[in-house]
Amino acid sequence: MQTINLENAVPASPRKIRVITGNEACAEGALAAGLRFFAGYPITPSSEIAEILSERLPEEGGSFIQMEDEIAAMGAIIGASLAGAKSMTATSGPGFSLKQENIGYAAMAEVPCVIVNVQRGGPSTGLPTLPAQGDVMQARWGTHGDHPIIVLAPNSVRETFELIIRAFNLAELFRVPVILLMDEIIAHVNEKVVLPEPGEYEIVRRLRPDVPPEKFLPYQHTESGVPPMVSFGEGYRYHVTGLSHDQTGFPTNNPVEIDRLIRRLHRKIDDRRDEIIDVKADFLEDAEVGLFAFGSTARSARQAVIQARNKGIKAGLLRPTVIWPFPEEAVRAMAERVHHIIVPELNLGQIAHEVEWASNRKVPVVRINRVDGEPISPQQILDRILELSS
Repeated sequence: MQTINLENAVPASPRKIRVITGNEACAEGALAAGLRFFAGYPITPSSEIAEILSERLPEEGGSFIQMEDEIAAMGAIIGASLAGAKSMTATSGPGFSLKQENIGYAAMAEVPCVIVNVQRGGPSTGLPTLPAQGDVMQARWGTHGDHPIIVLAPNSVRETFELIIRAFNLAELFRVPVILLMDEIIAHVNEKVVLPEPGEYEIVRRLRPDVPPEKFLPYQHTESGVPPMVSFGEGYRYHVTGLSHDQTGFPTNNPVEIDRLIRRLHRKIDDRRDEIIDVKADFLEDAEVGLFAFGSTARSARQAVIQARNKGIKAGLLRPTVIWPFPEEAVRAMAERVHHIIVPELNLGQIAHEVEWASNRKVPVVRINRVDGEPISPQQILDRILELSS
């Protein structure tokens, strides 16, 4: 066994060690990513994000504005992004529903921005202060039409900080709205964290044009599928619309141009799925029972896996930090090795449906669902593992 000499070890700097919640980490991570504009409307359980940024953003030279409603907040961050500012809003279930039309606008107009949704019980007003994971499908298909989307899901305070930075990077890289799908447990749990210093994480800037204004095409069909972007007020005049448009940005009814646009919007994500998708695997090498879980539920799932291993049962966990695009290849690979896949989630089976599809039903997919506002415990999951292994 390797021994570590701590005599000369340099202790972590006290300024780096903090005890904070997921909502606090979200706000701090957004600032670290370069957030300079936030528009929102108070809603439980995300309100602390806005509260913190109302103080911190002006200190960093940014702008905070409380809008009259969630619809206006989404519109404001689109406008701020077009003017060159990295922008974000934060909300929960009912507010997320209200933002959907403008999320679709951002997808069609290719406006980079970040939307944080701290999930709570629903539908409607539901359970304002209790956890849920029922917005998985809404995050993917909440706005109408075929559209690209990227959705990230953290399972700890530290990971919230890391993933909100990644959300901004992906938004800038692909010119898309990116959703950070948290849940109330992650938002309000307090954890001891050591946050990275500037320079220890990557910051991505949007691609800019290398042509003069008279030759600029704001929706150019580039090889990567991502057009260069320039901020309003920098001498480049161009048109932005939610209507189907050609490379100039002006509306068109030409079916060839429309088809080319919609396919490009998807291609820029689909062609780089492997670069976007990220999954974490625990104890999967020899697993006979596989678990697939995200967010706070993955914490219970990992503990259940450890307890099962202590009882001699070979269980393993696959945890996505990116829900959309869905990690179908990783699920398919797990299905080739295990006898069952257990999917615990705080809804009635939204992710389980995707796991069944991705696994081609090669093995039974067993659901553990809870919608009463209480978390799924490690014991609930362990009981199911024991039942399947008996």
